[in-house]
Amino acid sequence: MKKLLVYIVLITCFPLAVFGQQSTGEIRQESGGKFAITNAKIYTVTNGIIENGTIVINRGIIEAVGSDIEIPSGYGVYDYRGGEVYPGMIDSGTQLGLKEIGSIAESQDFEEYGDITPQMEALSAVNPNSESIPVTRVSGVTTTLTMPDGGLLPGTAATINLFGYTPDQMYAGSKGLVVNFPNSRRSWRQTQEQADRAREKALEDLNAVFDKAELYAEIEDAEDTRYYPEMEALATAIRGDLLMYIEVNAAKDILSALEWVENRGYDNVVFTGVLEGWRVAEKIAEAGIPVITGPVLSTPTRGSDAYDAAYKNPGVMQQAGIKVAIRSGDTENARNLPYNAAFAATYGMGRDEALKAVTINAAEIMGVGDSIGSIEVGKKANLFVADGDPFETKTQILSVFIDGYQVPMTSRQIELYEKFLNRNPGLIKYPVTEN
Repeated sequence: MKKLLVYIVLITCFPLAVFGQQSTGEIRQESGGKFAITNAKIYTVTNGIIENGTIVINRGIIEAVGSDIEIPSGYGVYDYRGGEVYPGMIDSGTQLGLKEIGSIAESQDFEEYGDITPQMEALSAVNPNSESIPVTRVSGVTTTLTMPDGGLLPGTAATINLFGYTPDQMYAGSKGLVVNFPNSRRSWRQTQEQADRAREKALEDLNAVFDKAELYAEIEDAEDTRYYPEMEALATAIRGDLLMYIEVNAAKDILSALEWVENRGYDNVVFTGVLEGWRVAEKIAEAGIPVITGPVLSTPTRGSDAYDAAYKNPGVMQQAGIKVAIRSGDTENARNLPYNAAFAATYGMGRDEALKAVTINAAEIMGVGDSIGSIEVGKKANLFVADGDPFETKTQILSVFIDGYQVPMTSRQIELYEKFLNRNPGLIKYPVTEN
């Protein structure tokens, strides 16, 4: 019993510094959480570039940023002469922490039984010890939107920082209802007519459940109203207290979703996916709906499209006046978020806007732009240091900080690489037997 009490005290008092994802190395908070990063080129994203700048951090919060900053006495110092500092990148659409091994059902927790399960929260299912988390963050990705999938209303997504012992410690402050908008794409087993009928039926079901939820939102305070978790989750979004992430991709379906949102009168909406947004960018811009698009590293949605249609998509929407964030749409390869942004930058978006699409735009779309997404006084110290442009494959990420903690620059993949890098089969000797 005494040992148990000791363990409880340790977990309560030192949850991050002691236990957070220890399998991948030591997690440090320099000088009691008070330290400075200095002699680096700082890409603030929102306030330009600071040459040979300094960032002062106090217990996870940025205290000062500039080129002529005096480091307070007693603060630890990280001297990154020649390094470049960026806000931690944000992947606005993954199943990180919800999905581990595709062939093992027990390691997957992104989908519930049933078509209407909006009350199921991704945050409660996040596995802080996922091997994919260190793999992702050593690439400079410090935050992700982890999303459930399956069914019409699969659940509620959550923004998480990629560091912490429990899901609550990882929570970055934003949630959103996921809506898989009825789509017109047909499977190989369907005729287009069958696909259209299925879409119409799904749209009827979607309207029916939202009609019911709107009624519930009106009467939920009545004494005889019973608790209905599905309707409660939807009512929260209907009242505007929860974002709605509407997954929609084909141009025809995007137009239908725009009409649906307008008819319903919802203004807390974000379109996700939006792979054919370039076809109807002006319509999306007119509606003022922000977009999380991706993956950019994908093939065209139609065989008749140009090979680079997916690469150009973010830039076309951004130039039309839409606020755009970029997602990897992946789990084990969410580490490739920088290269999704790089292709968008090269094919019309430009580097500055592509950097915003994986930092401040993503944060603002998710409603956490006041705490992460740029390097500013008062924001969390979610940032990374690189030896060059993070959109280039040759660049090395030198350090990553999340909530002011310096996280280990290692992962399962790095450990395996180093293990087998210098393997010498000749060292293995087998016994020789004589006939």
